[in-house]
Amino acid sequence: MSRYITVKENRDFARAYRRGKSCVSPVLVTYALKVKGNCLRYGITTGKKVGNAVKRSRARRVIRASYFQLFDRLKPGYVLIFVARGKTPYVKSQVVYNAMRQHLKTLGVLSQRGEEHKDEKSTSGVD
Repeated sequence: MSRYITVKENRDFARAYRRGKSCVSPVLVTYALKVKGNCLRYGITTGKKVGNAVKRSRARRVIRASYFQLFDRLKPGYVLIFVARGKTPYVKSQVVYNAMRQHLKTLGVLSQRGEEHKDEKSTSGVD
């Protein structure tokens, strides 16, 4: 079984849109729905407003890469849906990563265990 479980069915997307909490930024929309069980599932949506097939693929690729970077710090028991916006294919991947991290922190899905180490590293070299 794969470590990353994707959402594929329309009813699962619709349930997350209806019942889940959301966060919006210019590059990304995030929906989080608490579910029973201990698995973490994700889905990515890119509509035609994002651009042609190449731009939609880039948007999905950047969102997926950001999700994989944050995966180890996410709490289990959620369905996460990421929706690409019009600016997504034009921005650097770090912008999408920062937006996703902020959304997941706001929604309470991001655990705090990785944050202290990053802060310690950044402040230890500054006198």
